[in-house]
Amino acid sequence: MEIAKLSSKGQITLPVSIRRKLKLNTGDQIVIQEENGRFYFDNAALVAFTRVERAFDGAAEEAGFASEEEMQSYVKEQRNN
Repeated sequence: MEIAKLSSKGQITLPVSIRRKLKLNTGDQIVIQEENGRFYFDNAALVAFTRVERAFDGAAEEAGFASEEEMQSYVKEQRNN
């Protein structure tokens, strides 16, 4: 268990061990989610990346690409045009 201190401005300082586990650096943003009366902290950038990754899951197959190499070749072609 870790303990964080609350300032008079409502700010908390997360212990180093928690920042490392969340892969947080100075200036990073965190997401705070509540579920069943418990609060969960997460790295906002990693949450956003995971959501985008899920949204694109299967999109290459739906677009007709047979392999990752085929998709990468298509992207390179488009960049050169």
